[in-house]
Amino acid sequence: MRRLFPVTDETAAQTLNGARGAGGASVPGAPEDREWTLAELAAAYAYPEPGPAGREPWLRANMVATLDGAAQHEGRSQPISSAADMRIFGTLRGLADVVVVGAETVRQEGYRPARARAEFAALREAAGQGPAAAIAVVTASLELDFSLPLFTSPLVPTLILTGAAAAPDRIATAEKAGARVVIAGDGIGIDPVRAVQALAGLGHTRLLTEGGPRLLGQMVASGVLDELCLTVSPMLTAGNAQRIAGGPSLTVPQRFTLASLLEEEGFLFSRYRRD
Repeated sequence: MRRLFPVTDETAAQTLNGARGAGGASVPGAPEDREWTLAELAAAYAYPEPGPAGREPWLRANMVATLDGAAQHEGRSQPISSAADMRIFGTLRGLADVVVVGAETVRQEGYRPARARAEFAALREAAGQGPAAAIAVVTASLELDFSLPLFTSPLVPTLILTGAAAAPDRIATAEKAGARVVIAGDGIGIDPVRAVQALAGLGHTRLLTEGGPRLLGQMVASGVLDELCLTVSPMLTAGNAQRIAGGPSLTVPQRFTLASLLEEEGFLFSRYRRD
């Protein structure tokens, strides 16, 4: 993996050494061009430090898209991912308090609970976090398979984010299965602003969403997204797959600023923050 942005003095020196080598030939094993450790990835993707008034909720999204803009292939993101992408996926989960995900993504991707990883144990303990991130499923209908491991064997209880108009019998079923139901909207669905506030009220301030596109679109439209971690996959799929975000368009496009850019085997790992 190589850091392309921001360019530091060390990065510049390593790039220069890799470009020249003996007799001017390139050196395949240049120091920057190697597999990064999880500790290095964790430092590169660290959440912002709390301000004088304490940590505010920070919501980042992690998504992957092909060169032609597809967020999935045949309904799943795995075919357009890579080993490096999955290392970053695991790192972002290892840093988060909670992972917010749409119900359809849970169904399509076969979601499982986040697991405790020894590599992140000390970091999480120092940050006052539990052993693993909670999973928060956004659903209006609560039509979920509560026999799945996501509900039967999570390390920390799975959360359900829904609206006040959700069917009482489905709420009862979810709670009986061990899930914690959080009301974050007045109707049948959630209000993303209230969802973020509700999660922060539970002590979850390092927020991560993994989509899907409809949920991410709602978060973009409501202005709660602080950061986008986007993997650009060097693949083309054509077809009619969704983009990373769907739903109504913004009246005025929202500007984000590039915070970092990494590369491995043609995959670009970008991180953008809201201006």
